[in-house]
Amino acid sequence: MISMGGMFALIIILAFTSGPFWMWYGLSVSKASLNRPPDYIVVLGGGGMPSESGLMRCWYAAKTANYFNRAKVIVALPGNTRDSLSSINGMKKELVIRGVAPERIIFEDSGTNTRAEALNVLNIISNIDQRISNVEVDHNSKFNVQYSKFKSLLIVTSPEHLRRAVLTFRKAGFLKVDGVPAFEEAIESDLSFKGRKLGGRLWVPDIGNNITLRYQFWTQLHYEELIIREFFALGYYWIQGWI
Repeated sequence: MISMGGMFALIIILAFTSGPFWMWYGLSVSKASLNRPPDYIVVLGGGGMPSESGLMRCWYAAKTANYFNRAKVIVALPGNTRDSLSSINGMKKELVIRGVAPERIIFEDSGTNTRAEALNVLNIISNIDQRISNVEVDHNSKFNVQYSKFKSLLIVTSPEHLRRAVLTFRKAGFLKVDGVPAFEEAIESDLSFKGRKLGGRLWVPDIGNNITLRYQFWTQLHYEELIIREFFALGYYWIQGWI
């Protein structure tokens, strides 16, 4: 009981500092890189569509795809591709709205975790290579799979997930994997206010100038939640031999 109380107190104290942000930021950028033009941009699905994670990932994926306009875009999210209202089709529509040609978009619609998505993407690219090469190759042959591992990938996902995603795709066999974290942007405006000028009860403390209490404390708590969850996920993937 004492240890749980101490842990809770530590979480609250840390939320009044910038420590959780820098831990989250370090986790986010540790595998972020852009070393080469990608052959494939893989955008990993987050929540449903619309959702914060789904829209953010699509925004960055579209921005990247419009710059690297020869790269194919693989949307990895389990769903029914025949249902026009499904989340995976929602991600495709969002990419098209932002300028990505529909014929560039490929679905990976069955992977239910990052490991499965990585293996499925490898198989998808292998099958594409086989069709392009126009060579009769046994589907079970390892030739095309080995060749496909040399394709360059650019993974787009939420910041805290990027490290695990890049490591997972590399473990699946891809030799050229870069990553783009889908960072959100903070508002530029000054959000302070004078409570007395807005009316209300005089005995209520005026916290208009206390941005830490109004916003940053809760934001840091959210970062702590993301960090703890991702550390558990990294540990699980490491034990499984997936990273």
